[in-house]
Amino acid sequence: MAEQVKITLVKSAAHRLPKQRAIVKALGLNKVQSSVVLPDNAATRGAVFKIAHLVTVEVVK
Repeated sequence: MAEQVKITLVKSAAHRLPKQRAIVKALGLNKVQSSVVLPDNAATRGAVFKIAHLVTVEVVK
């Protein structure tokens, strides 16, 4: 089974750059403390890298 990552929004995306707000929305994060589990691949890692200051990431199995 492939590795997955749990991404949790810990800071608001309000008043951030439009590109960062779009990434938060594209990942499926809506409100602060909302979480999503996504596959651990290059696309997900790249998106998380752009908004690393807003999220926490955990590896789940």
